[in-house]
Amino acid sequence: MVATPEKSQQSMADAESADRVAVLLMGYGEVESYEDFANYNEQALNLLTAKFAPVPTWIYPPLAKLLAIFDLHEWQHQHDHFISPHNAIFEQQRAGIETRLREKWGDRVQVFKAFNFCAPFLPEQVLTDIKSQGFDKLLIYPLLVVDSIFTSGIAVEQVNKALANLTDANAHWVKGIRYIPSFYNQPAYIDLMAQMVEEKVAQDLAEAYLPSQIGIVLMNHGCPHKAKGFTSGIDESQALYESVREKLIYRYPLISVGWLNHQTPLIEWTQPNAELAAKNLMDLGAKALVFMPIGFATENHETLLDVDHIIHGLRRKRPDVTYVQMPCVNDNPKFLQMAADWADDQIAALLSEQALSVNPALAIAQAQHHHHHHHHAHDHSHGHPH
Repeated sequence: MVATPEKSQQSMADAESADRVAVLLMGYGEVESYEDFANYNEQALNLLTAKFAPVPTWIYPPLAKLLAIFDLHEWQHQHDHFISPHNAIFEQQRAGIETRLREKWGDRVQVFKAFNFCAPFLPEQVLTDIKSQGFDKLLIYPLLVVDSIFTSGIAVEQVNKALANLTDANAHWVKGIRYIPSFYNQPAYIDLMAQMVEEKVAQDLAEAYLPSQIGIVLMNHGCPHKAKGFTSGIDESQALYESVREKLIYRYPLISVGWLNHQTPLIEWTQPNAELAAKNLMDLGAKALVFMPIGFATENHETLLDVDHIIHGLRRKRPDVTYVQMPCVNDNPKFLQMAADWADDQIAALLSEQALSVNPALAIAQAQHHHHHHHHAHDHSHGHPH
């Protein structure tokens, strides 16, 4: 008697399990072998710099090689053979998010990682793999705090390029696609940022300093003010800073945003940079400084080397001040849980929606048809007096 409903449930599950979602978790990626610097820089120049600096494309390869020499000097000599932990942390984030999603969805969901600038995890390489494994539902998930042309913008740009290259003639292999925007305004993330600062202060500083003597620099990803009309991320980053500041200000009155800029010449960057922010707080009486990266979810050379560099310089001038460098959220279990939770609704939608059927050949025909139609309407209107 009991066997029948179980059996029908089982066959329903089988029918549904044909439907699977590939979650494409996207990050920047960082060089792990110094030989890759020039290659990495050329990718970055192509995708990033082109959005805000008037640089002719022929200059990318030689410029990338030149920058590689500076990178090598900084990582190898100044920082004792530094290897970025970014990719390893990102893998922990991917695995942790997948584990949590599978608790709910089982093996109907798999999480893949793609890096904007690092083979063998370039979006096109990973999407080729996703396609060959028979997935036809895709959730694009840039694990980046702020939406801008430099973060999610290049992620979507690369995915679109890859999808165009992987198209089959008459039917697109992707039958469903969804996207998760950045999380700068997610209450759970904002709460966690403030909580991490409070716990660190309680642990390291509370016994020796009054709350009003503790300066907090909340570090955002620097943004160029002009990005050829693209969204540069300044508004979102500013909103994130205001939200975290609001949680802390009643206990710790000395708080400033500090932008981690790539100080390229001739480009106007967000201010105050992290160094200036720290100096300003010291002028207001801060005897201890906490540097907290809120605009980065994954440790990278900026949050490690650049901040280390800033603290080094400040310590030379003000050895009487205590400096505390905090980590990014990385693989904090609370963060991995919230990141998985944010994906739930989109996965549910992908599994329940009717499959898209997109015919790439129609796109060309449609563009031509609209072009022709527009011309016809335009010619028609010439006869009328204005």
